[in-house]
Amino acid sequence: MIGDEAPEMDQEAHLLFAMEPLRAPVIAAAIGALRLPPGSRGLDVGCGVGLPAVRLAEAVGPAGHVTGLDLSPRLLEHARRLAEQAGLAERIAFREGDMSRLPFADSRFDWLWSADCAGYAPIAEPLTLLNELARVVRPGGSVALLFWSSQMLLPGRPVLEARLNATRVGIAPFGAETAPDRHALRTLGWLRRAGLVNAWAETFVRTVFAPIEPDIREALVALFGMRWAGAEPELSGAEQAEYRRLCQADSPDFILNRPDYYAFFTYSLFCGQVVR
Repeated sequence: MIGDEAPEMDQEAHLLFAMEPLRAPVIAAAIGALRLPPGSRGLDVGCGVGLPAVRLAEAVGPAGHVTGLDLSPRLLEHARRLAEQAGLAERIAFREGDMSRLPFADSRFDWLWSADCAGYAPIAEPLTLLNELARVVRPGGSVALLFWSSQMLLPGRPVLEARLNATRVGIAPFGAETAPDRHALRTLGWLRRAGLVNAWAETFVRTVFAPIEPDIREALVALFGMRWAGAEPELSGAEQAEYRRLCQADSPDFILNRPDYYAFFTYSLFCGQVVR
């Protein structure tokens, strides 16, 4: 996907591209559930390296247009290259900006999408953030937020997985001090309090099992690191040893080597309609 002339790959961009084989089916299913109107214009908030933006542009067709917004110039550099490689440079534009102060006029877009960004440990109070997102969407348009919502990655090791998930990195981007009503899975309430109507939610599942293709294996290794790297200080000595034995790729007992390996994770989509 990234050729010899691509910008140097930093860790964040590498993880996003490495995770794509795992995430692609659920992202595609979530976009399909939105039934975006052909020819519509939308905003992808927190577009990262542009992978969802390409799928969104394909969904709205040749007459549609997608604008990707991200705070990181480095990620936007990858995103522009990806759009060019996909032959969609005329249908996708990218802009640097902050989701809490969107650099767009009111009612500019037919819909707004954000995956793994808006609503994660928001820098603004959720209602303030939702009001700003809805501001740039025309009346009758939609605001859609997609979040990672659950996982089962260590089959047969529920206690270890529960311990890992309960660490500071395991619950990130939230913290133990995060108020319950600021958790992403409370988004239906955010949408309704922000005045959006017809709010709905749907969860999408990605299942993997042995034998595992090389790109999926690479993605799962990246996922283990993304979810739990840095968790060891909060584990007991025995838990640390078990984590290293099962979750590190150079271990002879690495769990992905098991012929009966099975795992799943879910993404949850929340959507509401703008009225003014």
